[in-house]
Amino acid sequence: MARLPRLVVPHQPHHIIQRGHDGLIVFRDADDHLAFLGWLKDAARQFKVAVHAYVLMPDHLHLLATPSDDQGLARMMQWVGRHYVPYFNQKHGRSGTLWQGRYRATVIDPDLYLLPVCRYIELNPVRSGLTVSPGDYPWSSYMHHIGAKQDGLITDHPQYWSIGNTPFDREIAYRQLTEEGLPAAEVQRITDATLKGWALGSDEFKHGLERVTRRRVSPAKRGRPALGVTDIDAEDDAEQQE
Repeated sequence: MARLPRLVVPHQPHHIIQRGHDGLIVFRDADDHLAFLGWLKDAARQFKVAVHAYVLMPDHLHLLATPSDDQGLARMMQWVGRHYVPYFNQKHGRSGTLWQGRYRATVIDPDLYLLPVCRYIELNPVRSGLTVSPGDYPWSSYMHHIGAKQDGLITDHPQYWSIGNTPFDREIAYRQLTEEGLPAAEVQRITDATLKGWALGSDEFKHGLERVTRRRVSPAKRGRPALGVTDIDAEDDAEQQE
């Protein structure tokens, strides 16, 4: 059975995960990180995608981004791949695929999950044991959000602006939120939703998406599906939490 197209909703934030093939290290040195981020910035501008948060881990990456149309995310990711993969292969003397299949993505409810997903992304190096503080990891948007560095890739989301009346207030508030961390159950919920492609948000948010898209955006309950609502693109292969 053919897969349905990935669910992309214009003007809504999406959490994206892309992994290296079979655990391949896809960012080996500072130049690799800088090259990828440069192409990502160019592609985001070209395809009108607002990037709100990111982290480049050794073997995978996370993005939080809002597209302006239903093609922008895919075009951005394809454009970056067409530039980064040949660069990486030539530089490191390898050939073949770099990424583990298609990137994973889910639509998120900005009112409930924009800031938790942002912190989830930027705390990834801490959860993975690469650093004890997100501020010590150079390849994420955390330093931008606490005011320590301006990052031209980042477009601040209105939910970020809502946590303080001034830049200083926002930066302090965001630092405090991040220092509180995320409960393990919240981390698992965000991970599962993104890997399986299910929308992340309130029931009202999900019902609204289903009315607009005419497809199911969360796991089906027992019984027959609603008339005219089809399955979202949920991947079948099992994934382990990072």
